Amino acid sequence: MDTGNLKYQFVRLSIAGKLIAINVAIFIVNGLINFLFGLRSDAVMQWFELPKDFFDFMTQPWSIFTYSFFHGGFWHLFWNMMVLYFASRIFLNLFGDRRFINVYFLGVLMGGLLFLLSYNVFPALVGIQTALIGASAGVTAVLIFVCAYIPNQEVRLIFFNVKLWYIGVFIVLIDLIQIPSSGNAGGHLAHLGGALLGYFYARQLLHGKDIGEGFSSLLDKISNLFRKREKKPPLKTVYRKKRSQASSGVDYDKESRQRKIDSILDKISKSGYESLSKAEKDFLFKAGKED
Repeated sequence: MDTGNLKYQFVRLSIAGKLIAINVAIFIVNGLINFLFGLRSDAVMQWFELPKDFFDFMTQPWSIFTYSFFHGGFWHLFWNMMVLYFASRIFLNLFGDRRFINVYFLGVLMGGLLFLLSYNVFPALVGIQTALIGASAGVTAVLIFVCAYIPNQEVRLIFFNVKLWYIGVFIVLIDLIQIPSSGNAGGHLAHLGGALLGYFYARQLLHGKDIGEGFSSLLDKISNLFRKREKKPPLKTVYRKKRSQASSGVDYDKESRQRKIDSILDKISKSGYESLSKAEKDFLFKAGKED
């Protein structure tokens, strides 16, 4: 298997496509580990699922986000990724990756917090042993966001068109109805947390306020910490040459080649090695071997 090609294909995916690919990969790897080592189905997942007890949560605070990458079964994963795929197509026609990340992960956060609060406050839920997994809160946040931002936009559902706000209302009502009767109250509460975040985000944005700016800034700071530690790619055999004055003995092919190398090196110094296209990486690699 060509890992370089896989990486290239992954980079070309939209932000939603990347999330779908990551969720699918985690589902497959988790299942293989449990099977091959004869482990319980939750042996790995228990370190990433969101526990309902607040004090248990304090011992694994990362679970407020990581729970969204694990699913209880194939159909749980399938329907979440299907809805994410179609909702993201509308979303990404309106906004870029940063706002998508804001809505999705703030929805995950809000869904997790509502789950925690509910299982520590409401008497009917306090004694139940459970934990939260699944991307539903983030997916619902994205879906309800588009339903609230362009409510009168019509989309095709099999044989007829329907306005987005009808879909949004239907989704919320289904979750409300199923809380007392489905045996999965925590999951539906998390959906409602995501829906609340998506609706509030969209309505505030329509009034000119982006409530996700603080979250974006936090992600940027975390990203910058890792960027400082990144090692520069090995380019020891490719050097920048000073341009000399033109003369009758100049090899114009070499001059053109060196100008291209200089341009690529400028791009690396400004934006990093990963900003290069595949063609630029290939050219730099070949140039290094020739020198």
